[in-house]
Formats: sequence, C-alpha cells, structure tokens
Amino acid sequence: MLNIHISRYVTLHRSLGRKFSEQERLLRLYAAYAGGFGDRHIQVQRVYDWCHTASSQNVARRRFDTVRNFSRFIQADDPVHEVPPAGVFGRGKRPRPTPTIIEPDQVRAIMTAALDVPPQDMISPHTYHYLFGLLAATGLRISEALALQCTDLVEDGLIVRNGKFGKQRLIALQPSTRQALEAYLAMRKKLGATGSDLFVSIRGRAPTKTRAHVVFVRLARHLGYRGPTGKSGMRLHDLRHTFAVRSLEACPPDREAIAHHMAGLSVYLGHASVANTYWYLEATPVLLRDIAAASEQLYRGEAA
Repeated sequence: MLNIHISRYVTLHRSLGRKFSEQERLLRLYAAYAGGFGDRHIQVQRVYDWCHTASSQNVARRRFDTVRNFSRFIQADDPVHEVPPAGVFGRGKRPRPTPTIIEPDQVRAIMTAALDVPPQDMISPHTYHYLFGLLAATGLRISEALALQCTDLVEDGLIVRNGKFGKQRLIALQPSTRQALEAYLAMRKKLGATGSDLFVSIRGRAPTKTRAHVVFVRLARHLGYRGPTGKSGMRLHDLRHTFAVRSLEACPPDREAIAHHMAGLSVYLGHASVANTYWYLEATPVLLRDIAAASEQLYRGEAA
C-alpha cells in the first residue's frame, strides 16, 4: 500500500523536473521496513525506530525529513497517516542567507578590478571580467556559466545545456551583452587561448566554481564591499539575486502583469518551480516594502 503512494509521490516530483532518485530510494527502504511489521499506514513511532537504525545522525536526519515530507503528502488524502513533528533529528542545511543587492557601480568596479587578476597579459583576467559581467546581465548560475561552450552562443541567444535538474533552456541576450561576449571571444583569439569551453583559464579549461568564488570574494573584499575573512557579505551568487530583484522592481505594479512577469522570470532563471522565484519577494526588504505599499493602496481603493 505504501509503495503505491510512493510511486504517485515520486511521479509528481519528477513531473516538476526533479530526479528524486535518492528520496525514492529512502522511501522504498522505509516501506520495506514498515511492511515487515504489517504497517499499511505511516506511524510516527515506526519512523523513529527506522531512523534510529541509521549509521549516523546525518543519515537519520535525511531519512526522517524524507519520510516526514512524504507523510504530509499522503495525509492530505487519508488522515489515518501520522505526520512526525519537525526537527526531531536536528536541522540540516542552514537557512538561505538574505541576498546582498549589488549596485551597478559596484558591479562595474568588480569587473574592472578583475582585469588586474594575475597573470597579466593572459586570458584569465579577461575571463573573470566577462564572466562576472555575464552573471550580472543574465542571472545565470555560476555552474551554468562555466559549463557553456563556445558553440552555445547562437543567433537567438545562449543555450544553457547543463541547467539545474538537467534542464536545457535558451536565454535571450541584450545586444550589449552579445557584443561583450563577442569581444571576449576576440580577446581569446588574440591571446591564443584554446579550449571548447566558453570561459577558459590559462590551461584551456573553464575555471572551477570554487576558484570563481574565491576571485570574486577577494575582489569584493579588496574594494571594501565585504568584511575581513570570517565575516559574511557579498557573494558571487548575489549577482543572480540582484538580477532577479532588479527585474522584479522594474515590473509594472499590476497584479496580472506581475503574475506574467514572475512566470517568465522563473523560466528565464531556470527555476523548477515558480515558488523559488517568489522567494525573492520574501527575501528582499525593498520589494516587501513596495508590495506592502501597493497592497495598502489597493485596499484603500477597494474600501472607497
């Protein structure tokens, strides 16, 4: 009985673009364990007992969180299924940090400073200069940008072949962004840089994500945009946050326009669900303030 519900649950998540293989594996293991006791419904104590057989606290937490999420899903159909309380085996990942919104002059300063990254007179400084510029202009994930090939720059835009959840998409480019990428390709040729990756280091391959993060943080710290080592602050991923927030800020204050804009932005950013795009509204104080003001204005208009 539980396996039938698991199949339905897994199918739902895969229809949203998720692989969901690890979650399915854990749920099948739980079903086998519970089935050994003749269970036809989820029981809280059985979940606890199964999690306590795990090899470590982290494994127990993954088991617990996976089964708990599943139990919430099937309880909506049949209240006889019990849902364990949250957090019994501790918290896993840290909550998502509040994004730092990077000002245009800060982006320009970081891009300019990237041109001084050693070794000079080689491709690396130009790679970071144009890489950071592309992230700011398109909101690409750093993994997506580093996976780009030279042939992915096509007439209609950029083909992102290695998006999250294995998704592929085409993103349109502003003329200025296209011109910048063409300038970078010309610089590559001039400096004799080789390799099929779009962005390359002196070894002819794309830099690693870790290296790109390190270079960005060092430049931000050098420019005074981030505190000393050990302090949180501006991150490379904030270029993506900033793109999303600026895009939402530019949207007309109209319910239908916002809904269409949010759906389009979700596709452009490669989100598996539009709910991930709505997170930017919750995480950005300036957007929350604008939403509150618009809501108050709407309320007054309807109350008049």
